[in-house]
Amino acid sequence: MYTLLVNKRIQTYDITIFQTPNFGEKKGYQNVYRNYFKGNGHQDVLKKIFKTFNVADRMPVDYNARYICTGDIVLIDEGKKGQFYYKLFPEDWKRINRINVR
Repeated sequence: MYTLLVNKRIQTYDITIFQTPNFGEKKGYQNVYRNYFKGNGHQDVLKKIFKTFNVADRMPVDYNARYICTGDIVLIDEGKKGQFYYKLFPEDWKRINRINVR
């Protein structure tokens, strides 16, 4: 059996983090941070986001929201390629349909 290795190119992704005003709420998601992350695909970027926004020393100085936690949503906007929403569940990030942001 042969394993096909594909070298993915490192890309820059436009990401937006959405959180509810209070942890555990199901409605009222608000845009709390937007920036660019480099990665080897969506899963790589999501892992980097989790690591960055869960360690105080790694958080950007302009980030004023809480730590990334279960229920938070990340939008990866690839322009003409589409927008991809991921929600953090206890076991991992899962792709979801778009959200309503007020």
